[in-house]
Amino acid sequence: MKLTGSIVAITGGARGLGLAMAHLLGSRGATPALLDVDAASLDLAVTSLHGAGIEARGFVVNVADEASVKQAFGDIAASLGPVNGLVNNAGILRDGLLVKAKEGRVEKTLSLEQWQQVIDVNLTGVFLCGREAAAQMIEAECQGVIVNISSISRAGNMGQSNYAAAKAGVVALTTTWARELARYGIRVGAVAPGFIETDMTASMRQDMLDKLAAGVPLGRLGQPADIAESVAFIMENDYFSGRVIECDGGLRL
Repeated sequence: MKLTGSIVAITGGARGLGLAMAHLLGSRGATPALLDVDAASLDLAVTSLHGAGIEARGFVVNVADEASVKQAFGDIAASLGPVNGLVNNAGILRDGLLVKAKEGRVEKTLSLEQWQQVIDVNLTGVFLCGREAAAQMIEAECQGVIVNISSISRAGNMGQSNYAAAKAGVVALTTTWARELARYGIRVGAVAPGFIETDMTASMRQDMLDKLAAGVPLGRLGQPADIAESVAFIMENDYFSGRVIECDGGLRL
């Protein structure tokens, strides 16, 4: 897909990986439609993109809410035109061990609320946004691309039952949609980042960051731009579909 002139929706687009994607795709001619739950952060993100000479618009949305997603994609179509691309990037963490016990006594368990919050945003949100984007592309009779952001944790990671399950589900959606939507000229791919320098990692102690980096064969954490480049590759390579790019510096959990 040629990025020039394309409308690309990016969930979780107001910061971090999503904003890095918007800057890169926008620099290659796309018009980013940023979707985020935080209106103030959206305004700042759009301003930063405008400052870089990139046309962009912000749309407030709760990706876990069906009505909110329908409204947001309707607003994108009305103001910019139907989407040509979607990056399902929005995600949250609510980490915790399934069962935490000491000396045979259970002290804490992963709550249903922690489980459901992550599944709602990280998996159901991907389903809702992917469905709206695909429907819009089909009705507009335009070929398009959906990129889902998974994670290295999809293979399982201690303390992340909810997150790992959601990110594994994202890969399952990717391969399923690639088969279902190919007949309409819609490609679907995924990116599975490893440990990336974001606001989340910036809040960690330096000794913990050093330990994380030491476990990566390349010896460092990734940058948001590394993930953005992977997304751009999928968008621009017209024979890529149904597969996952693992961008993790050689790390395998």
